[in-house]
Amino acid sequence: MARADGDPVPICTDRPTKANSTCRVPAGSFQVESDLTSSVHDRQGSSTTDTFSVINPTLKYGLGSRTDVQVNWSPRIRVESRDHHSGERVRTSGSGDVVVRLKTRLVDSDTGSLALIPFIKAPTAAHRIGNDRWEGGLALPVALPLPGGFSLTLGPELDVLADTDGAGHHGSLINLVNMAHPLGSKMTVAFEVWDSVNRDPSGTIRQRSADVALSYLVGPSLQLDVGANIGLTRATPDRQVYLGVSTRF
Repeated sequence: MARADGDPVPICTDRPTKANSTCRVPAGSFQVESDLTSSVHDRQGSSTTDTFSVINPTLKYGLGSRTDVQVNWSPRIRVESRDHHSGERVRTSGSGDVVVRLKTRLVDSDTGSLALIPFIKAPTAAHRIGNDRWEGGLALPVALPLPGGFSLTLGPELDVLADTDGAGHHGSLINLVNMAHPLGSKMTVAFEVWDSVNRDPSGTIRQRSADVALSYLVGPSLQLDVGANIGLTRATPDRQVYLGVSTRF
């Protein structure tokens, strides 16, 4: 069952950065991890796109001692695009795609831990919000404790994405290096470099970002976070800032 609020074992989450944790939700417990607000700004050539979401929850449920199931769906996303040459503006809003994940912790020891996360995306998003295609992938997060209270997380991932022309699917390779360190008993800071190589048949898309985040443990079952991601390549969104909350019950 869900732990009481006074339980000393703190909540463990997959946010705030892009890195996945190797921990799972305790058996029989529910957990919600969500953006409270998120803003993404991206300028490509003469056009600018801003994407906003207010709530983007992931609901998790612990299935056993090693596994949990997760469902993510954003009920409201707003996308605003502007062409700087013509001055034309386009505004679109609606719900997002549904993503279902199954996390299984394969290894858990004092020297490191490893988890396996297969996932699938169902094309439920509103017109112009999603690409109307089924997609999926497999993530393999690795967590390693380091001296001085530091922790290192590696995040190799293989995605199967829809081709831009809609003709089929192709692979995309993702990796990241995340370094985290506690700032006292309740706050943790994390720095991350994230990299993506999307092998679309129309041309390879290379994205990279530098990410930073702070998380604050209000209580054993409640965490707040804030973070920012800065694009390092032309194909990467220029910046994303977000504020989030996670709770276990």
